Amino acid sequence: MTENQNSLPGDARAPSPAYAQAGPYAQGPGHAQGTPYPPGGYGMPPSPAPGPVRPRILWIVLAWLLFVVLIVVGVAGFAGGLTSTIKDAAAITTFTGGESVSVRLDPKDKPAIYASSEQPTDVSCQVEGAPGMDIRLTRPTTSQTITFGDVTWEMVFQIGAPTADTYQVSCEGGDVRFGVGKEILGNAGKVIGGAVGMIVLPLVGFLIAVVVTIVVLVRRSGFRRRAMR
Repeated sequence: MTENQNSLPGDARAPSPAYAQAGPYAQGPGHAQGTPYPPGGYGMPPSPAPGPVRPRILWIVLAWLLFVVLIVVGVAGFAGGLTSTIKDAAAITTFTGGESVSVRLDPKDKPAIYASSEQPTDVSCQVEGAPGMDIRLTRPTTSQTITFGDVTWEMVFQIGAPTADTYQVSCEGGDVRFGVGKEILGNAGKVIGGAVGMIVLPLVGFLIAVVVTIVVLVRRSGFRRRAMR
């Protein structure tokens, strides 16, 4: 009796072939027998590796290169302004004692009379213009000396020309060479502008380089922290 009960088709204790196929570890359609599942089961795939750290260090290098370039530009501007001022002052019309020369003078150029001598000499000069012109010659309060080529010139008179016009200039003073040119201090605008540029341009370049360096380093640090998370 027992033997017949164990072999009954409807016995609930006998495992069903369909149950065995539908178990939790059954192979689904399209999955080859014996093929293992990917690590991690059916979770999210691993995050891709982060790219290179941004911003690049190249920005810092370029910022400091700009600082160096602005230093060079500032120094070159100052040297150019100084050289131009000296050349303008030294572009003089020369003559000897007892000789009269005709020169065009403009009060905005700060005209002046220079003398070149091997030893100190007392000199006197006069400037003549149109009738009725009041032309004053004054001794400079500060010594102004320029060297152009192999000749050193010392300013001896400032010319108070009232208007831009042609004037006759003559001087006396022994073995002295004279010249009519421009005051150095009176035409120092280019030198001052160059000096300001020599200071301001490098300062601006330095500030830019510092700001770029800080921003790049801070952003690169933030990039690394995000990549670690």
